[in-house]
Amino acid sequence: MIRIAINGYGRIGRLAHRVILEKFYDRVEVVGINAGSSTDIKGWMYLLKYDTTYGPILTLKIDSETLDAANVQNNQIGNLIIEGKKIPVFSQKDPTLLPWKDLNVDVVIESTGHFKSQDKLQAHLNAGARKVVLSAPAKDEIPTYVLGVNANNYKGENIISNASCTTNCIAPVAKIMVDNFGVEKAMMTTIHGYTSDQRLQDGGHKDYRRARAASQNIIPTSTGATEAAAKTLPELAGIFSGIAVRVPVATGSLADFTFVLKRETTKDEVNSIFKREAQSQNYKGVLEVSEDPIVSSDIIANPNSSIVDLSLTQVSGNLVKVIAWYDNEYGYANRLVEEAIMMGLARDSRSAEEVQRQAENLEPKAQNFPESTESSTFLDQEQVSNQDLVNGINENQQVNNYAQNDIAQAKPEEKDDQPTY
Repeated sequence: MIRIAINGYGRIGRLAHRVILEKFYDRVEVVGINAGSSTDIKGWMYLLKYDTTYGPILTLKIDSETLDAANVQNNQIGNLIIEGKKIPVFSQKDPTLLPWKDLNVDVVIESTGHFKSQDKLQAHLNAGARKVVLSAPAKDEIPTYVLGVNANNYKGENIISNASCTTNCIAPVAKIMVDNFGVEKAMMTTIHGYTSDQRLQDGGHKDYRRARAASQNIIPTSTGATEAAAKTLPELAGIFSGIAVRVPVATGSLADFTFVLKRETTKDEVNSIFKREAQSQNYKGVLEVSEDPIVSSDIIANPNSSIVDLSLTQVSGNLVKVIAWYDNEYGYANRLVEEAIMMGLARDSRSAEEVQRQAENLEPKAQNFPESTESSTFLDQEQVSNQDLVNGINENQQVNNYAQNDIAQAKPEEKDDQPTY
């Protein structure tokens, strides 16, 4: 059982917890949450249980418990109680004071939006956690890993970044283009749902455009996703740039790519390559394709990082436009949890290749979800190869009517709401 703590219980922190409860409940245990002070323990329980975008969690009994003042330690505000199991919840601004050692934490999911550098993330290790995964682009040279792109290079580092939701969408698409055609230059525009970093009504913000009412405007802004993608795919360094346009939807985003390739191609060739790659081991559970006339609401709760819309591909010689949808919250939360599991399995600092070599000759065992969740098959932790892990593969998993293969290791802010973009 991998023991995970969540630091920052905003949109991404809560959705990561939800993903664990839905899909990884018999391999992952959330043992502590540092939630902040914007609400009390009943409020955090309510926000986990009820979600405007994804609906309520109805298959689990979720409750909370407030502690008497005399029993409070480490700024603990109470317990979440899920199916009778208590999870301590804290409101502690200084991560070094969190009881990660006492809770025997394997991996911290850092989703506050406050701690993005090596020295600040080190606080979790100083508090007793073994590893930390950051749910945002790093501000320094912290290694960045994206599943389907470079996560099989993970060497057991104690602190890594999972980049942003947009990077997780665009890096697999860009890698496919680089690997199959070569890329001379590229640009990307993400048409992105609004986030809590924006303002509901016009109000102060260091980015004047984001200061304007999010639900009433199309808002151009910046994105660091292309730079982060180049960290995972060095072939993109210096040739890939992009901007973001925030639009009035709660989730469901779109990446619009323009590639100048090293050779000429056709629409049929580009689409056939994406179809083939979507079925490959490397991209299962990470990238899928669609030929239907879908819109943004159709991909809400899709756990893939990228959904390439083949009907929108355009080609003129070596100039290619590709469109990929992504759920910027739920899809990203899936990859974040999968990277936390990857780190937890490598907590002895073996390389991905070493883990894989030791697992090659082992036969998988099947295990089923309880009746109240989606049907699934899992492999015992010791019996899965790390290549399967980092590619998010788990045969026969179906979530929200999206047939996809999930990581085979599973039980199970934004400042308090960390936007990932």
